[in-house]
Amino acid sequence: MKILSKNTSDTETKDTCNNDKYHTPEQALKILFGYDSFRAGQKSVIDSILAGRDAFAVMPTGAGKSVCYQIPAVLLPGITLVVSPLISLMQDQVKALNEAGVPAAFINSSLSEKDYNETIRRARQGIYKIIYIAPERLVTEGFLALAKSVPISMVTVDEAHCISQWGQDFRPSYMKIVEFVKTLEKRPIISAFTATATETVREDIVCTLGLQNPFTLVNGFDRENLFFQVEKPKNKEQYILKYISEHSGDSGIIYCATRKNVDNIYELLKSKGISVGKYHAGMNAEERKKMQDDFVFDYTSIVVATNAFGMGIDKSNVRFVIHYNMPKNMEGYYQEAGRAGRDGDPAECILLYSGKDVVTNQYLIERGQDNQEMEAAAWRLVRERDQERLKQMTFYCFTHDCLREYILKYFGEYGKSYCGNCLNCQTEFEEQDVSQEARAMIRCVESSGQRYGVNVILDTLRGASTAKIRQYEMDGNPEYGVCAKIPAHRLRQIFNYLVLKEAIPFSQRVEKFKVCYEENGSMKECYNGTTIGYKKIIDLKGIQTDFLAIVIEDSRVAPVMSFVGVY
Repeated sequence: MKILSKNTSDTETKDTCNNDKYHTPEQALKILFGYDSFRAGQKSVIDSILAGRDAFAVMPTGAGKSVCYQIPAVLLPGITLVVSPLISLMQDQVKALNEAGVPAAFINSSLSEKDYNETIRRARQGIYKIIYIAPERLVTEGFLALAKSVPISMVTVDEAHCISQWGQDFRPSYMKIVEFVKTLEKRPIISAFTATATETVREDIVCTLGLQNPFTLVNGFDRENLFFQVEKPKNKEQYILKYISEHSGDSGIIYCATRKNVDNIYELLKSKGISVGKYHAGMNAEERKKMQDDFVFDYTSIVVATNAFGMGIDKSNVRFVIHYNMPKNMEGYYQEAGRAGRDGDPAECILLYSGKDVVTNQYLIERGQDNQEMEAAAWRLVRERDQERLKQMTFYCFTHDCLREYILKYFGEYGKSYCGNCLNCQTEFEEQDVSQEARAMIRCVESSGQRYGVNVILDTLRGASTAKIRQYEMDGNPEYGVCAKIPAHRLRQIFNYLVLKEAIPFSQRVEKFKVCYEENGSMKECYNGTTIGYKKIIDLKGIQTDFLAIVIEDSRVAPVMSFVGVY
């Protein structure tokens, strides 16, 4: 069997297509992938597809969902289209398939016009068995023409949760899959796969894709070898350094919410002589590829990355996954944490929580860059659902119940109330009555008209004599100093819990802003302040300009202003 390379001739490629050596799923599994037996659930999905039936499978990270559509693809006549959202994932999958002797290609924005035309030409000749394609490319004129000229046996939707507005990563471009299938003269088999999906999302996927009597597999979400832990360290960097020193030589992933955090943690570990790489979208493709390969092949033991890293990464010996920041939702967290311990050996999944993580995620949700193409009404709906997911994720960080049970319940499974393999199950918690402090906080917020940020409220309760306290006359507040004996970090914990339980609403979000105007082609500042509150009237003192800008320099969550007027 020959390996497909960039310079492979058409004749050589057709030789690799010859599947005379395998006529059954078992033969294909052994010859192409080197495995003697299937993992749980794989064979039933494959058999259903080969029988001509639609299929939908929810399989945790590392369960081998790719095999479930790749083996039918090589056994079925014609071409299988695999719709995938990530360019890097497509490239990795195609490379692996070609090296295994399966002629495959990808079509996405990374191809030059010349390479695209060559891929289309070879596809017309029936050279490829599997083509990975971005959803946006499905309904282009050139690809639609190809689709009508070649037999398409199956359309596979990878990361199928992206098609559901209830999903954690809804992408409107995935609706083009439905549009594409309707253009085909003969409806192919449709298979859909995802690693994490709640029952609501699963139902929406089946309905939206129009799956016909699909064989459905929902593998258990529980990964018994994973140890779950939530920590709230005062210094996350010191925690990570201590942990790595205690687990020297272990392979691990450290996830961060922002590129800046990735760069900072990477430089910190590198300065300590730790074998580390980094991965985020701000790096060029060559850099990302090198970092990824170094990690996969154990040239570096640790990688610091954003959530852009990991999909399709086949590395079994990851002993720990640390989340430097709390993710936006449980789906994303469990998928990323699930990259630990894929060999079945014990591994640790540690989440380092701080209140700032909620602020960061609020900002990312409000920003909603991934969903800019959505209509306003759809975007509002998605944002509300993302806010609810964030709340559930935050609950996870505060619960004293079994962490594994919390995760399983989220995905509709019910396990033991005590797993014995998470930090909460191994910790004895002491209940404390904080009702007095809670009532004082609520009264303080209400009496101040919800105009001030968290720090002002907590400083008021502690009886602090800061410039802001004096400026806002909070030293005259009835609750001033009533919690003076309570440690500051403890008060903040109570406050965060009350916000989480919605006993204290978020209203004042802006903590520092300035107003600028245009003059002679440049921007000049004419006002700066701290809080906006429910109403802020600013005298611009006779400034004449056609352009004003309000610049939010600091906020607790994503700033929201309902109305701005100039009089």
